Amino acid sequence: MVVVDQTLVAPRSLGAEPQQVTISAVIPTLNEAANLPHVFARIPDCVDEVVIVDGHSTDDTVAVALALRPTVRVVLQSGRGKGNALACGFAAACGDIIVMLDADGSTDPGEIPDYVAPLRRGADFAKGSRFVEGGGSLDITPLRAFGNRVLSGIVNVLYGTKYTDLCYGYNAFWKSVLPIINVTCDGFEVETLINVRIARARLRVVEVPSFEAERIHGESKLSPFRDGCRVLRTILRERLRRRISDHDRWHPEFRELHGDSTLVSAVLGSNP
Repeated sequence: MVVVDQTLVAPRSLGAEPQQVTISAVIPTLNEAANLPHVFARIPDCVDEVVIVDGHSTDDTVAVALALRPTVRVVLQSGRGKGNALACGFAAACGDIIVMLDADGSTDPGEIPDYVAPLRRGADFAKGSRFVEGGGSLDITPLRAFGNRVLSGIVNVLYGTKYTDLCYGYNAFWKSVLPIINVTCDGFEVETLINVRIARARLRVVEVPSFEAERIHGESKLSPFRDGCRVLRTILRERLRRRISDHDRWHPEFRELHGDSTLVSAVLGSNP
């Protein structure tokens, strides 16, 4: 594990004593029915709550999730895009620690204890990295790796950080830092938004080596050029922002399927 910036002084997030800590895994889904059996099988026992945030899937994602894990919480995101999905999931999550990971099998839920450990030792944010010793990727293309390196360098210069992997979606943090993270974007720039806001807030960040596998089924929704431009705009916009204004501290609306049999039946019945 790597402490990204030891000069940063954290507003220590003491949310709960170590023996009382609960963990929520937030997983955005969009037509991931074929991948969920692999992902759910790897979720460790230390996870108390799994929240999937479904982005209007047209396959059996919701039905498969409920069949695999009857206790899963199913949230319907209020809009579209990964950023909006995560915002809805964060708002719904009840755990002291929130872990964000992908549903396509590329991020290994078995690594969750590696993310939780530095948080329990006093870090505010555990940031996954594919580019520190012990990490790696079978999925990232040379173009995306180059873009990530350039964008990480820009953030390090503008924000005084030492990030090695800006655009990776596997992270964990104390729920108490949600007002600081305050996700207000819709797309794949969400990881960048989170990373620069925790940097501006001077949180204590620890990088955790992570290995990214290839997506098991389906195709990635990421567009390197389009989403790279969105990431760059986010970096520059956040650098110019004086503060997060009160009207930005919004809580996204979402619908939860658990306990609403009519809604569950309607959603499952609408899938082919």
